[in-house]
Amino acid sequence: MAEPTPAPGRTLTRDDTGYETARRDTVWRTNLPDRFPARIVQANSVSDVVAAVRAAKAEGRQVGVRSGGHSWSANHVRDGGVLIDVSRLKEFTVDKSAMTATVEPGLGGSVLLAELMKRNLFFPVGHCRGVAIGGYLLQGGFGWNGRAFGIACSNIFAIDYVDADGELCHASETENADMLWAARGSGPDFFGVVVRFHIRVHPKPGFIGSSVTTYPVERLADLVRWVDRVGPSVPPGVEMQFVISRSPSFPPPLRPRSVTSPVLIELAATVMADSRSQAKAATAYMAGAPKGARLRVPLLPMSMSLMYTAAMQHYPVANWETDNLWTHATADELLPHIQRIADTVPAPPAHFLWLNWAPPGNLPDMAYTVEDRTYLAFYGGWLDGDDGAATTRWSRDNTAAMESLSTGVQFADDPGRPSRGISEAAQSRLEAIRAVHDPEGRFNRWIGAVSA
Repeated sequence: MAEPTPAPGRTLTRDDTGYETARRDTVWRTNLPDRFPARIVQANSVSDVVAAVRAAKAEGRQVGVRSGGHSWSANHVRDGGVLIDVSRLKEFTVDKSAMTATVEPGLGGSVLLAELMKRNLFFPVGHCRGVAIGGYLLQGGFGWNGRAFGIACSNIFAIDYVDADGELCHASETENADMLWAARGSGPDFFGVVVRFHIRVHPKPGFIGSSVTTYPVERLADLVRWVDRVGPSVPPGVEMQFVISRSPSFPPPLRPRSVTSPVLIELAATVMADSRSQAKAATAYMAGAPKGARLRVPLLPMSMSLMYTAAMQHYPVANWETDNLWTHATADELLPHIQRIADTVPAPPAHFLWLNWAPPGNLPDMAYTVEDRTYLAFYGGWLDGDDGAATTRWSRDNTAAMESLSTGVQFADDPGRPSRGISEAAQSRLEAIRAVHDPEGRFNRWIGAVSA
């Protein structure tokens, strides 16, 4: 029996009951920008997307696209245009024999991963529950086991998209190849509505686990120097990072933390390997970690559900302002800044992330072009409205102080300020492709876009 045709999507204008709820629902964070689309289209099908783009073209309106609403800058919420909400497009198929899948943009990454793992498959989806695959893949995609399986967008081999004229198109290495190039990493600067991703999937690792070590802030200098020294040689199946906060993810705090709670540094080494013995060998370097830890949890097998829960300890629904930078600065260059960050970290959920990336340097030809040895991110989150100004300053001012050490930003933690998320050469190429495929500027630019 044929699948039933979805009911037509809902369209809301500013005068309609439900408009404000729909606008708010397109943004995950609590602090909503003071921007108002003329129309919000809640698409239930590809046909709804086609109709919405054609209507926007007829009216001369610009288009924004939302799949999961985790854009920190709420880039998709813009004044006067059409906001197309594709979060209801969640269909997927898996071809295990070909090691491929097709995924619609509104499907949550954690949902996709659970389905793949039932089939002994894996894909480097994002670290947080609720992040839909659409925006995540367009902006690059730093996911579970991403150092081994590659930045997520490098696993896209084709897309189906609605173009600036409202036509349903396909892009691959042999058809509209320039649009595939652009879709793999241009993030919120992409000029089309992707309605289906075709991706390569991987075998599920035989062992998934993590070790966690918690340090007092007094050991910060030792830890920074150590991770800087060992980072480039950490095996690709290991994701090493540390978080500075007043609220550890493991074990979860028994009571709410505040600005007077002690600052802790949580070092995690998440590993995925064919076997436990291989995982132990990959993390053997952890034996050389600095002394003075308050808590050491040895390498243990962990379910993905538990790892998602640990990650989400730091990301409650709250007010958020974020910033980030890529860098290859040395430990000695970074330490004065990181010490100041630790000395001034606000109350939870605000926190600072150091991620060891150490890229292999063999990226395929795609728009995603900015990455470096180390990734640093400021997650300025607050629950009490009175904390907003100070927490925002902590995020923004510390990033500004490190600007000379930055080699760019990543879209995943989109700061919304003028910054470079792809290389200057890639930006020039992207603009040339935009001139061909979206000459009228139908699709909104990234709110932080800078010229080539």
